[in-house]
Amino acid sequence: MMSSTETGYAVTIDDTGESFYCGAEQTVLNAMVGLGRKGIPSGCHGGGCGICKIQVAAGDYTHLPMSVAHVSVHERLERFALACRVFPRSDLELKVVGQMRKAVVRYVS
Repeated sequence: MMSSTETGYAVTIDDTGESFYCGAEQTVLNAMVGLGRKGIPSGCHGGGCGICKIQVAAGDYTHLPMSVAHVSVHERLERFALACRVFPRSDLELKVVGQMRKAVVRYVS
């Protein structure tokens, strides 16, 4: 895993083993898109489409409001979130789900 810094954190995608840097004021989705891989769905970037659903397996984060239609109260308790609304507060390990999973896991060699 990459090392965290004062202004950002390492994010590891458990499904692929990939790690990337995410600034503390950057959403996980924007950092993930920065990987430069084709197929990472980025949708609306506003929490309304639900394409970028993830589950945070480890680490601390904050998030902006998300549509309950895409992340229920119960799912939030199980650390599901939309990557476009998540900001890391420590190194994170995440799992991709739904449409995001299909796109990310498909490109693993």
